[in-house]
Amino acid sequence: MTSINPLRQFVDRVNQYPTWLSSKLMTWVFRHKVKLAGTTGIEVLRTDGKSATYRQKNKTKAQNHIGSVHAAAMALLAESCTGFIVGINLPGDKLPLIKRMDLHYVKRATGDMTAVSSLTDEQIELMQSTDKGEVNVKISVLDETGIEPLICEMIWAWVPKR
Repeated sequence: MTSINPLRQFVDRVNQYPTWLSSKLMTWVFRHKVKLAGTTGIEVLRTDGKSATYRQKNKTKAQNHIGSVHAAAMALLAESCTGFIVGINLPGDKLPLIKRMDLHYVKRATGDMTAVSSLTDEQIELMQSTDKGEVNVKISVLDETGIEPLICEMIWAWVPKR
């Protein structure tokens, strides 16, 4: 029997509200738990439980010396988006841990960044049924022109909470 995940319960509850409100509530909770995400201004746009969409606006606190979103802020966006989708799909007695981040910056970013991560049904079933494991979480990071300046591979693991 899997234990109840309070984060998943929260997401399921707020997803019953209008999109603008559920987005604000999820963003507030996420920023409260992940302080750096609050500093850079990462927003949770939506999730359906199998995928999540996050945004990093191109604002001063997240910019580099050429005025685009900083490489570290892009990495935080990708890590946050994938970590959130893993976190809401684990049983409450499991702890998600980032195991590996492979980041390839291939183009210059323009404007705001959007990240979309997703899990397959098979990955979710694995996370629900095994004590320890790892998954490669699909992630796409796009700038406002639709270009993918960052190609990522995110490996997330989980272990029982102590």
